[in-house]
Formats: sequence, structure tokens, C-alpha cells
Amino acid sequence: MSGLEPRGFRWVIAGRLAVSERIGGYGFQHRRVRREEEIVWLKEQGINSVVSLLASNQNRAAYETAGFAFRSVPVDGDPEEVEEVEVVFSTLDEALGEPGASVLMHRDIIDDTLSGILAGYLVHSGMVQDPIVATSVIQEIVGRPMGPAGRRLIPTAG
Repeated sequence: MSGLEPRGFRWVIAGRLAVSERIGGYGFQHRRVRREEEIVWLKEQGINSVVSLLASNQNRAAYETAGFAFRSVPVDGDPEEVEEVEVVFSTLDEALGEPGASVLMHRDIIDDTLSGILAGYLVHSGMVQDPIVATSVIQEIVGRPMGPAGRRLIPTAG
């Protein structure tokens, strides 16, 4: 196996939906060579689509050159309510609805917002009915607790 595993890479839904920090690192840590190595690794894992929550289209050209489908849903700052992330849920529905799709979703870092969106998506999609269980599942997957900023992004089932 070649390439370099992206920081924080975890499967949320095995083989279908993964999460990581921004490919290549973020801010002053971003490195083109690291990004290229991480893209190689992602392709080897079967990833073929990227949903970026960054405020700009950073890395878009690199993703498209590598053959990934690319979708951008800017989530700037910390959303306050579920309604503000409904577009992310719809975008994930669309991306995962493609035949054979294996999607990576990322933001600069794995924070409460990204964790809340992931837990919210589990409830939105019907894979998990209980928001408390969804919170627990995502906390276990990403290996960090989720604070109030993330918890308020999880819809109630029903």
C-alpha cells in the first residue's frame, strides 16, 4: 500500500462514508506533497467522491484531477441549528446515492461541528433513530467528545 493516511481518517459507514481533516493539512500546515500522498491513499481505500465543508474550493482541482467527484457545501463558522446544515444532509444523500459511491467528508479539522453533522446525518438518513445513540456512535468513531455546538445540529427522529 502506498500513500499517506489523512489525519483523523475514520469510516462512519464502512466503505461508504468517511471523515478526515482537510487533505494535505490546513492553514500553514498544508503541504502539496502531503495532499498528493493522501489522495493516493484515499483512492486505494476506494474513495471516489469528496464533500468539502470548507468555505472555499480549496483542493478542488487536485480532487477532480485525481478523478474524484467533488461537492462543496461551505459551513463557515459554527451553525446554530439543524436547519443550517440540512443542505449538507441533502448533499450527502445525493453523493451517497451515486452507484458505487464512497464519500469522504472533511473540514479543516474534526471539530464539534463536523461531529454534529455526522451524527445528524445518521438520524436524518434513518440509520440511527435516537439522537443520543447517534451522538455516542460518532463520539466513538472520531475518538472525541461532542460538545453543545455539535449536539444542537442533530435532528430529532421522526
